[in-house]
Amino acid sequence: MPIRIFVTGGTFDKEYNELTGDLFFKDTHVQEMLRLGRCKLDLSISTLMMIDSLDMTDVLRSQISEACNSSKEDKILITHGTDTMAFTASVLADRVKDKTIVLTGAMVPYKFGSSDGLFNLGSALAYVQSLPHGVYVAMNGKIFDGKNVKKNKETGEFGEIV
Repeated sequence: MPIRIFVTGGTFDKEYNELTGDLFFKDTHVQEMLRLGRCKLDLSISTLMMIDSLDMTDVLRSQISEACNSSKEDKILITHGTDTMAFTASVLADRVKDKTIVLTGAMVPYKFGSSDGLFNLGSALAYVQSLPHGVYVAMNGKIFDGKNVKKNKETGEFGEIV
Protein backbone atom coordinates (compact mmCIF):
# COMPACT_ATOMS: atom_id res chain seq x y z
CA MET A 1 0.00 0.00 0.00
CA PRO A 2 1.34 3.46 -0.80
CA ILE A 3 2.41 5.99 1.78
CA ARG A 4 0.18 9.06 1.88
CA ILE A 5 1.93 12.44 2.07
CA PHE A 6 -0.11 15.44 3.15
CA VAL A 7 1.48 18.82 2.47
CA THR A 8 0.51 21.71 4.74
CA GLY A 9 3.22 24.25 3.85
CA GLY A 10 5.72 25.42 6.42
CA THR A 11 9.34 26.29 5.83
CA PHE A 12 9.69 23.24 3.53
CA ASP A 13 7.76 25.06 0.85
CA LYS A 14 8.62 28.72 1.35
CA GLU A 15 10.04 30.73 -1.55
CA TYR A 16 12.18 33.83 -1.28
CA ASN A 17 11.43 37.07 -3.11
CA GLU A 18 14.87 38.55 -3.83
CA LEU A 19 13.41 42.01 -4.51
CA THR A 20 11.43 42.41 -1.29
CA GLY A 21 13.11 39.88 0.98
CA ASP A 22 9.72 38.33 1.73
CA LEU A 23 9.06 34.62 2.12
CA PHE A 24 5.95 33.31 0.38
CA PHE A 25 4.24 30.13 -0.83
CA LYS A 26 3.78 29.11 -4.43
CA ASP A 27 3.92 25.33 -4.98
CA THR A 28 5.15 22.46 -2.86
CA HIS A 29 8.74 21.32 -3.35
CA VAL A 30 8.04 17.79 -2.09
CA GLN A 31 7.99 16.17 -5.55
CA GLU A 32 11.31 17.80 -6.47
CA MET A 33 12.84 16.75 -3.16
CA LEU A 34 11.71 13.16 -3.68
CA ARG A 35 13.14 13.17 -7.21
CA LEU A 36 16.50 14.53 -6.01
CA GLY A 37 16.54 11.93 -3.24
CA ARG A 38 15.89 9.23 -5.87
CA CYS A 39 12.91 8.02 -3.86
CA LYS A 40 11.46 4.78 -5.23
CA LEU A 41 8.59 4.41 -2.76
CA ASP A 42 4.94 4.12 -3.75
CA LEU A 43 3.62 7.51 -2.64
CA SER A 44 0.38 9.41 -2.94
CA ILE A 45 0.81 13.17 -2.41
CA SER A 46 -1.94 15.67 -1.59
CA THR A 47 -1.65 19.34 -0.74
CA LEU A 48 -4.09 20.20 2.05
CA MET A 49 -2.92 23.80 2.49
CA MET A 50 0.12 26.01 2.01
CA ILE A 51 0.48 28.06 5.19
CA ASP A 52 3.00 29.13 7.79
CA SER A 53 2.36 27.01 10.87
CA LEU A 54 1.91 30.17 12.93
CA ASP A 55 -1.31 30.57 10.94
CA MET A 56 -2.51 27.03 11.77
CA THR A 57 -5.94 27.09 13.40
CA ASP A 58 -8.12 24.53 15.14
CA VAL A 59 -10.27 24.39 12.00
CA LEU A 60 -7.22 23.56 9.87
CA ARG A 61 -6.05 20.95 12.38
CA SER A 62 -9.51 19.37 12.13
CA GLN A 63 -9.11 19.32 8.35
CA ILE A 64 -5.78 17.49 8.73
CA SER A 65 -7.34 15.03 11.22
CA GLU A 66 -10.23 14.33 8.87
CA ALA A 67 -7.86 13.78 5.95
CA CYS A 68 -5.84 11.31 8.02
CA ASN A 69 -8.92 9.44 9.22
CA SER A 70 -10.34 9.32 5.68
CA SER A 71 -7.08 8.13 4.11
CA LYS A 72 -7.12 4.51 3.00
CA GLU A 73 -3.39 4.40 3.68
CA ASP A 74 -2.32 3.62 7.24
CA LYS A 75 1.13 5.18 6.79
CA ILE A 76 0.97 8.98 6.55
CA LEU A 77 3.69 11.61 6.38
CA ILE A 78 2.74 15.25 6.97
CA THR A 79 4.95 18.19 6.07
CA HIS A 80 4.33 20.97 8.57
CA GLY A 81 5.87 24.19 9.79
CA THR A 82 8.02 23.73 12.86
CA ASP A 83 6.56 26.47 15.07
CA THR A 84 3.33 24.61 15.82
CA MET A 85 4.19 21.09 14.63
CA ALA A 86 4.30 19.67 18.16
CA PHE A 87 0.81 20.98 18.94
CA THR A 88 -0.62 19.55 15.71
CA ALA A 89 1.04 16.19 16.48
CA SER A 90 -0.61 16.14 19.90
CA VAL A 91 -4.02 16.93 18.40
CA LEU A 92 -3.61 14.18 15.80
CA ALA A 93 -2.57 11.69 18.50
CA ASP A 94 -5.91 12.35 20.21
CA ARG A 95 -8.02 12.21 17.06
CA VAL A 96 -6.47 9.60 14.74
CA LYS A 97 -6.06 5.92 15.62
CA ASP A 98 -4.80 2.81 13.83
CA LYS A 99 -2.39 4.74 11.58
CA THR A 100 1.29 5.59 11.65
CA ILE A 101 1.64 9.33 11.20
CA VAL A 102 4.98 11.16 11.04
CA LEU A 103 5.17 14.95 10.90
CA THR A 104 8.33 16.61 9.62
CA GLY A 105 9.50 20.00 8.49
CA ALA A 106 12.54 22.16 8.01
CA MET A 107 14.24 25.00 9.85
CA VAL A 108 15.60 26.46 6.60
CA PRO A 109 13.55 26.71 3.36
CA TYR A 110 14.41 24.01 0.82
CA LYS A 111 15.00 26.62 -1.88
CA PHE A 112 17.82 28.20 0.18
CA GLY A 113 20.03 25.24 -0.75
CA SER A 114 21.30 24.64 2.78
CA SER A 115 18.02 23.26 4.11
CA ASP A 116 17.64 20.36 6.49
CA GLY A 117 14.39 19.55 4.68
CA LEU A 118 15.71 16.87 2.32
CA PHE A 119 17.30 14.97 5.21
CA ASN A 120 14.18 15.33 7.35
CA LEU A 121 11.92 14.13 4.54
CA GLY A 122 14.06 11.04 3.95
CA SER A 123 14.21 10.25 7.66
CA ALA A 124 10.46 10.68 8.04
CA LEU A 125 9.82 8.31 5.14
CA ALA A 126 12.01 5.67 6.80
CA TYR A 127 10.29 6.17 10.16
CA VAL A 128 6.75 6.00 8.78
CA GLN A 129 7.55 2.59 7.28
CA SER A 130 9.07 1.12 10.42
CA LEU A 131 7.19 2.50 13.43
CA PRO A 132 4.00 1.05 14.95
CA HIS A 133 0.73 2.94 14.80
CA GLY A 134 0.93 6.28 16.56
CA VAL A 135 1.82 9.90 15.88
CA TYR A 136 5.44 11.03 15.75
CA VAL A 137 7.61 14.04 14.92
CA ALA A 138 10.80 13.41 12.92
CA MET A 139 13.39 16.18 12.88
CA ASN A 140 17.14 16.12 12.29
CA GLY A 141 17.48 12.34 12.46
CA LYS A 142 15.52 12.01 15.69
CA ILE A 143 12.04 10.65 16.28
CA PHE A 144 9.70 11.83 19.03
CA ASP A 145 6.34 10.71 20.39
CA GLY A 146 3.72 13.18 19.15
CA LYS A 147 2.34 13.65 22.67
CA ASN A 148 5.76 14.31 24.21
CA VAL A 149 7.67 16.71 21.96
CA LYS A 150 8.43 20.40 21.88
CA LYS A 151 10.46 22.82 19.80
CA ASN A 152 13.20 24.61 21.69
CA LYS A 153 13.03 28.07 20.16
CA GLU A 154 16.43 29.03 21.59
CA THR A 155 18.36 26.16 19.99
CA GLY A 156 16.08 25.49 17.02
CA GLU A 157 15.93 21.81 17.92
CA PHE A 158 13.17 19.44 18.90
CA GLY A 159 13.26 17.43 22.11
CA GLU A 160 11.15 15.53 24.58
CA ILE A 161 9.01 17.36 27.09
CA VAL A 162 10.62 16.89 30.48
